[in-house]
Amino acid sequence: MKRMFGYDKLKKGNATQQTGADAACSGTGDGMIAYVKGIIDDIAEDNVVVDVGGVGMNVKISADTAARLPGVGQPVKLYTYTSVREDAFWLYGFLSRNDLEIFKKCITVSGIGPKGALSILSVLDADSLRFAIVSGDAKAIAKAPGVGTKTAERLILELKGKLEIDDAMISREAAVYGTAHAAADTPQKQEAVAALVSLGYGQAEALKAVNAIENADAMDSGAILKAALKHLF
Repeated sequence: MKRMFGYDKLKKGNATQQTGADAACSGTGDGMIAYVKGIIDDIAEDNVVVDVGGVGMNVKISADTAARLPGVGQPVKLYTYTSVREDAFWLYGFLSRNDLEIFKKCITVSGIGPKGALSILSVLDADSLRFAIVSGDAKAIAKAPGVGTKTAERLILELKGKLEIDDAMISREAAVYGTAHAAADTPQKQEAVAALVSLGYGQAEALKAVNAIENADAMDSGAILKAALKHLF
């Protein structure tokens, strides 16, 4: 692996030129390889092998990315983050720049490395993760294997102020439902959301369920709760 990627040269700050246009070099400081484009040779839950001009490149991926990949033998383009250590050279791949950007934000948080960030993005896609951070939904984030409640709360604490709606590229949930305060805009809705959270649902999940109910403003909290539970089931 070290020889294939010109590892020794990379450590000295030199970039090796790859034949063809299947791999692009980045000058942004995010790593030598900006993306990988080729044919899928094999897919696992946490890894994909991409044939780039006859060279099989191992790329670490989240379970969510694995589920969204085209099949073996199909072309793919993955935006990548390069992790270089003395004993390892890894590529982490994402189907969109949106996914890559939230991954890079996650690994800036103390205690969350690339493996932890992929674990989180395996249970929450990029937009859902942004909304969970903005709404303070630590429960949703803590569902990721190996990520406890304290780590999830630290992630929210360190990133919440850095994820404006514009920065989140107008994420689906945030654009439709807003933040926790804005979404639960009546006492009845707030009570229903609180009841759902007490039943074990995440804040973001509860907000979405409550706001999916038509004419909720004309209903009491009990009716909203029942309707939200039907929506969740």
